[in-house]
Amino acid sequence: MKSDLFSSENMAQQATVPGMTLQNAKSVKYAVNGEMHARQGSMIAFRGNLQFERKGQGLGGMLKRAVTGEGLSLMAVRGQGEAWFAHEAQNCFIVDLDQGDALSINGRNVLCFDSTLSYEIQTVKGAGVTGGGLFNSVFTGYGKLALVCDGNPLVIPVTTNQPVYVDTDAVVGWSAHLSTGLHRSQSVGSMIRGGSGEAVQLMLQGEGFVIVRPSELTPQKAAQN
Repeated sequence: MKSDLFSSENMAQQATVPGMTLQNAKSVKYAVNGEMHARQGSMIAFRGNLQFERKGQGLGGMLKRAVTGEGLSLMAVRGQGEAWFAHEAQNCFIVDLDQGDALSINGRNVLCFDSTLSYEIQTVKGAGVTGGGLFNSVFTGYGKLALVCDGNPLVIPVTTNQPVYVDTDAVVGWSAHLSTGLHRSQSVGSMIRGGSGEAVQLMLQGEGFVIVRPSELTPQKAAQN
């Protein structure tokens, strides 16, 4: 049988080392040798001897299941084998965290991560109760974290002298040590007249970066996630 479908870029090869790699732009491959964690329902295929278990609170403080504004829940994957993860054909990216790094990520953008990473739901300080920025998933430790993004993300540097203002429905994550707060970009008079639809943003200050996606979250997509 012959087809472009069977080209080398589409064929899954046997893993040579444990851990996660990009299978392609839309999926992550994880060679499991022990345990890893993933967004519940994100596994699209696996081979080998693997068990999937929905996790509650605990697991030695390494994994905390919590309901965020996006309803994220996690599962543990244990055993030896290979698993593939994806979410709604969104683009996938892998971030390597070193000791001392801290990354604050919107729960809807988490795909899977190494069990060596610590994970905690935190309230975004100063964000009030607006948009999707009330809760974020803060990752620390040493290991890899796979993210998904609807489109190609934009990474914007944040400096002490130049804060960045982002739409809470478009933000993916940021350096966790940045300070956050709400910024109102419209006058009260403008809001009374109907405004521009861009009244309040999340303000990020300090030294680091912020990741945003090239679209806002629609009510329909929010309900699906």
